[in-house]
Amino acid sequence: MSMNGGAEARRVFIGAGCNRVVNNVSWGACDLVAFGAQNAVAIFCPKNAQILTTLPGHRAAVNCTQWLPSSKFAFKAEQLERHYLLSGDADGAIILWELSLIDRKWRHVLQIPQSHKKGVTCITGIMVSQTEAIFASTSSDGAVYVWELLFPSTPGGDCKLLCLESLSVGSKPMVSLSLAELPGNTGHIVLAMGGLDNKIHLYCGERTGKFLRACELKGHTDWIRSLDFSLPICTNGEANSILLVSSSQDKGIRIWKLALQSSSGSTQGAYKKDEISLASYIEGPVLVAGSSSYQISLESLLIGHEDWVYSVEWQPPSSASVEGIDFYQPQRILSASMDKTMMVWQPEKTSGIWMNVVTVGELSHCALGFYGGHWSPNGNSILAHGYGGSFHLWKNVGVDLDNWQPQKVPSGHFAAVADITWARSGEYILSVSHDQTTRIFASWQNEASLRDGDSWHEITRPQVHGHDMNCVTIIQGKGNHRFVSGADEKVARVFEAPLSFLKTLNYATSQNSSFPEDLQVEVQILGANMSALGLSQKPIYVQAAHGTPDRNGNDGLDTLETIPDAVPTVLTEPPIEDQLAWHTLWPESHKLYGHGNELFSLCCDHKGTLVASSCKAQSAAAAEIWLWQVGSWKAVGHLQSHSLTVTQMEFSHDDSMLLAVSRDRQFSVFTLKRTGIDEVSYQLLARQEAHKRIIWSCAWNPNGHEFATGSRDKTVKIWAVDQGSSVKQLITLPLFNCSVTALSWVGLGHQRNNGLLAVGMESGLIELWSLSVKRTDACSFAAAGVAAAVSVRFDPFMCHVSAVNRLAWKNPESEDSRNMQLASCGADHCVRVFEVKC
Repeated sequence: MSMNGGAEARRVFIGAGCNRVVNNVSWGACDLVAFGAQNAVAIFCPKNAQILTTLPGHRAAVNCTQWLPSSKFAFKAEQLERHYLLSGDADGAIILWELSLIDRKWRHVLQIPQSHKKGVTCITGIMVSQTEAIFASTSSDGAVYVWELLFPSTPGGDCKLLCLESLSVGSKPMVSLSLAELPGNTGHIVLAMGGLDNKIHLYCGERTGKFLRACELKGHTDWIRSLDFSLPICTNGEANSILLVSSSQDKGIRIWKLALQSSSGSTQGAYKKDEISLASYIEGPVLVAGSSSYQISLESLLIGHEDWVYSVEWQPPSSASVEGIDFYQPQRILSASMDKTMMVWQPEKTSGIWMNVVTVGELSHCALGFYGGHWSPNGNSILAHGYGGSFHLWKNVGVDLDNWQPQKVPSGHFAAVADITWARSGEYILSVSHDQTTRIFASWQNEASLRDGDSWHEITRPQVHGHDMNCVTIIQGKGNHRFVSGADEKVARVFEAPLSFLKTLNYATSQNSSFPEDLQVEVQILGANMSALGLSQKPIYVQAAHGTPDRNGNDGLDTLETIPDAVPTVLTEPPIEDQLAWHTLWPESHKLYGHGNELFSLCCDHKGTLVASSCKAQSAAAAEIWLWQVGSWKAVGHLQSHSLTVTQMEFSHDDSMLLAVSRDRQFSVFTLKRTGIDEVSYQLLARQEAHKRIIWSCAWNPNGHEFATGSRDKTVKIWAVDQGSSVKQLITLPLFNCSVTALSWVGLGHQRNNGLLAVGMESGLIELWSLSVKRTDACSFAAAGVAAAVSVRFDPFMCHVSAVNRLAWKNPESEDSRNMQLASCGADHCVRVFEVKC
């Protein structure tokens, strides 16, 4: 990590949302959850609700993940030191990863030879022994592949991969798969697939391959969305049957039984021995596997969900040993639906009729429900992922009776994160994204986190909008926490922290429930509410919160459009999605009108008196930079210099200059002077064509009048404002491997003229460069030159996997602080925080 004896970096936090596709999440036998976050594979630990790492390698959005062994085979994985993960993306690529449990290190093992021509939609796998797995993949290209995978016996060894079969299913692709070994020691594998033709197709094959179409099961009346085989069911010490559960967009769930027949002849004799059951009358086809045959019957039809059922899954078995069988699988099924609920089903002890015994769900105002549900390996927790890119986890904390309680989960944006900024005194980071939300992440100071290092969580979602968000700035200087955000609309919006947030932040950062009384009197707004079809967040006042609102529609609002009032709450532990989505909004205090196009960039000066804004532009008139007076929110300046979109702006450390860079490949430096309370005089000091391609980013030296520019031409250049009258180039850093998309410069207080420049690239990689500015004399601001050396190249497993959109250093807490924090955000939906030691 460290180069030239320079700085060292470690990852502190990753925030990311889940891709909004079915089959995207997998809970492994190692008790870690894998999911796709844009083209990264993210891994999170349910115990501490933190994302541990992201795996780089995919070039398109990750659609599906599958652990080998999955939670279903946890009983086989107790002695395993290495676990494997498969991930498939929208380009048809499938990658195999290895996790060593001893040192928690990840390894990119191999990419499955390119087979699928379109996006992979489902991967399923089973462990046939400790060192061998069979998995199948399906894609929207209408092909299904079955593979055998042999794991190495020594660490770092090679995996052996063999394609057992490739099946073409025609014009109606399959979207769900499940594999199982047939009971009765026949050595045969059964593959179930379901998709757009509303039927379940069963294929049968041996371990060596050659899968033949066996039969099809009809009954569902809409697309089949999920399939899952149980492990063999033991009756009288013998495993002679297996169950398959299926779910569909027809809102129904069906359980099918595959029972081994005592002989390959008629089943009539078999039924005379048994008691006559309902299944006797609902016989389906017979599946033939070698010399054995299996009678298929419809065991049960489960009706309870009110919308499409996207996933069904059997509860993983426990390791309780039965004679000859080393596991016991409970007869319990978890289903997840777009009706925002998950249900647990099990047969009643006396009648054997399947009943819904647990229902959990969300009451949030998100548009749609759950895309999938998963059991933990020990069966006491269930996890759902939803339309809002969010996770929802419930744990059974009851001793004798079921008592399912919501638990903390990681959260984050589910679209590209466009901008990020630190709070004035560094207690939190604020990010905005194309998922139309603004989010605040902070380190939650509790006892557990002090043992494990920082424990970061999303603590507030101040703005939920109807347009993609592009930029944000926190207003510096005195006063309440305030920020300005810009979106794909022509208006910038100003927000102010309500009382509920101030109390939550006080608790999160100090674990102190007391709160300054004077501030409580001063801040009269408790929270905010959003009208059903509106974009503005209206304040909820402290007095009004204690009264009872009029529910009879006498407030003049159409009752069809009113939605339940938000209940601003003071949080004493990190919030879950339900609270975040609705009860942590901030009120909007002002709108800034003036720009003719969508907002693109914002920045605030260090005193907190001026905000600069720019919008998307194809002409000089639209490319104007507007200056706004903080407080009165009057427009006090229109700065004209560029002919295309101004991509980033930054005020110099002494607020005497404003730097702007643009798509027109030029930078501009303006001098600013205060001439009155609401008046600012400004002058264009310099404009220069600095790069051969778009300039994406800029950053001032915090200790002088030097600045850096980064461009699509793969270069970073350092410039100096010479004697306050002109700009000269000091140095060009060595050519980078790809476009430079983000820059941030921090001063090293203990070394007056030294600093660290963080460089973010389109590939997602981040580098830190140590810059030493040589001055003409000790008192002068004039720079004679600059020496640059790379200090740290971040490990790719720590970095983003798509373009870095913004980097931001936290202001060092003290002049001699050697521990600094760097925040970053990117197109991979991730927000990251790193700690850098100098």
